[in-house]
Amino acid sequence: MTGFAFAKGELAPYSWGWELRSVNGKGLDLRLRVPDWLQGLEAALRSELAKSVMRGNVTLALRISRSDDAGELALNRPTMRAALSALSEIEAEAKEQGMTLAPSRASDLLALRGMFDAVAAEPDNAALIARLRAEFPSLVAGFLDMRQSEGAALHKVLGEHLDRIADLTGQAVQLAEARRDAMATTLRNNLSLVLDNSDGADPGRVAQELALIAVRADVTEELDRLAAHVAAARDLLGKGGAVGRKLDFLMQEFNREANTLCSKSQSTELTAVGLDLKAVIDQMREQVQNVE
Repeated sequence: MTGFAFAKGELAPYSWGWELRSVNGKGLDLRLRVPDWLQGLEAALRSELAKSVMRGNVTLALRISRSDDAGELALNRPTMRAALSALSEIEAEAKEQGMTLAPSRASDLLALRGMFDAVAAEPDNAALIARLRAEFPSLVAGFLDMRQSEGAALHKVLGEHLDRIADLTGQAVQLAEARRDAMATTLRNNLSLVLDNSDGADPGRVAQELALIAVRADVTEELDRLAAHVAAARDLLGKGGAVGRKLDFLMQEFNREANTLCSKSQSTELTAVGLDLKAVIDQMREQVQNVE
């Protein structure tokens, strides 16, 4: 579920940068950081993103800046009047002093500090929002491309884990078959021993208890379920789409069967296979967290 995408855009006097990233998560958690003065944009982007992403902690950041020279210059009339009044006084005083000054030019006055005020242009938020919304699908497409590339690699890894689980399950089946005759002989011997030393005991009850012991030691059902879970997991991976939660559930079932196999094994070899199964299942479970 990890992914990343970055893009830049510009519409004078604005420029911006997009950043879209995701990390693993059990559900879908969308976190958007969008300027609140662009009314309605966040809701629109959230809706579009929710259509493309089903799982993961997804963060979208949009940073917008505006150029400093955005706007027009307006003549500061009070400053102009004050400058003209001061100029008149200077010329009058110079005349009284018998001095002649060079003619003043308008450009001299315009160069004075404070003669102009910057007037900000009214922002056209509608055009900006439209441009941002038009760019957003390409950002999401790049983001999904990265996730799909990672998913293809992950698909191979999960397939290898399933192959290993299937192989270990096959080994467990062989070991269970090999111990079947030995267990039957052991149970018959135990039954004879118990009956020979159970004066007054109900033979039917004793046989029933031994039968229950045999059932508890039988791992056929667990092995059949493991094989069925492997087939179900392969089917999910083959279908594609948002299968992460279903795989999460399957991993719980895998682990449950492996635990039961170990507890019922009554065989060093079968227990070793069960432990190997648990290790592979745990590795696969960690990888499944990356699946949407």
